[in-house]
Amino acid sequence: MYLRRVSYFPPFPLLRRSSGSVRGYSTSSPTSKLPLKGLRILDLTRVLAGPYCTQILGDLGAEVIKVEHPTLGDDTRAWGPPYAASKDGGKGESAYFLGVNRNKKSLALSFKHPSGQRILQQLAKTSDILVENYLPGTLKNYSLDYPALREMAPHLIYASITGYGQTGPYKDRAGYDVMVEAEMGLMHITGEPDRPPVKVGVAVTDLTTGLYCSNSILAAVIARAGNGGVGQWIDVALSDCQVATLANIASSALISGEGDAGRFGTAHPSIVPYESFPTSDGNILLGGGNDRLYAILCQRIGRPEWITDPRFVTNEERVKNRKILVAMIAEITRSKTTQEWLEIFDSSRMPYAAVNDIQATLSHSHVLARDMVKTVHHPTCGDIKLVNTPVKYSDSTPGIRTPPPTLGQHTDEVLMDLLGFSSDEVEELRRDGVVA
Repeated sequence: MYLRRVSYFPPFPLLRRSSGSVRGYSTSSPTSKLPLKGLRILDLTRVLAGPYCTQILGDLGAEVIKVEHPTLGDDTRAWGPPYAASKDGGKGESAYFLGVNRNKKSLALSFKHPSGQRILQQLAKTSDILVENYLPGTLKNYSLDYPALREMAPHLIYASITGYGQTGPYKDRAGYDVMVEAEMGLMHITGEPDRPPVKVGVAVTDLTTGLYCSNSILAAVIARAGNGGVGQWIDVALSDCQVATLANIASSALISGEGDAGRFGTAHPSIVPYESFPTSDGNILLGGGNDRLYAILCQRIGRPEWITDPRFVTNEERVKNRKILVAMIAEITRSKTTQEWLEIFDSSRMPYAAVNDIQATLSHSHVLARDMVKTVHHPTCGDIKLVNTPVKYSDSTPGIRTPPPTLGQHTDEVLMDLLGFSSDEVEELRRDGVVA
């Protein structure tokens, strides 16, 4: 009684090749300033990896419909403090949720209800992409798995984000970022040499997984254009992405057949000096990455004689004598403030940087000059600041178009405008607890 029949019409125009064949062309028109304008994404993700992925696509112009539990919403709505207080004095929205959910529409819907399942099936037919991050097999219980939706919507690109993937002995394990950091090697190489392993300060495995997933989705959109408009299933695992981003550390272990070198703190296992050094009021990172840069460092700290010291004349010798050289440099860097050292190294063409906290980062002159912090108006919290999308284009203009939504803010719009429900039908769904 709730559903109207909706046919799928590709959001992109069909372009005719010179041969006369017709295909779907999945890019925005040349005049568009949003590269992904016209793509619709059905977002069944929550927490970080999935929402980060869909936010990237939303920033680029895709329409993102975020499906949330009708009373609780995304888990991260409750992950605070801090919260951006609402204008009426209420608790407002959590900073965590606000950080990864801009440029999205919120549909508050329970797919445990059969009517909710049918609504999502209809939305899948009108969408280009579905992204979900449930345990393998969970959505099969609701006929929302890839095989079921492929029969209804063969064009659909279906991306599944899980801890350990759809196959393998760990596939049924729940996988949060920190567990995968531990299991897949990152934590073992993170921290100080004589201290226990630590996690990275931000959930980097979730974030790299979101990046890999967004990249894979765009590749699948291109592949679909050359495959008669047929979509495919993308299996993205935190564990795989973490192994992939071990990068040169994994390569060294594979080539040498030996164990990794352990934890080095801010230092580099193969380059000296290349780490954080103490100042009188903080820390500064110095990167003497080769013999030329090492010579600049020696000159700037007033020790040119170290350039020709046999113990330090090449990087290989400096690595052998790491403890001696690092201690000698640290003794000198402690004599001045961080700002004084920044001025000394200015224009040296040697890599150097202050070790800033987060507030100093977000108020940094370069960060602000690059337009990385934006003020947007939230419907219940008023003006809030968000980190902007990082990539600049010569022509396209991705960015923050709409603030993170309130729970169920777009339920009526999605049901009525996209699926053709009447206001009475939507209210009946609300009374039955299907939507909010």
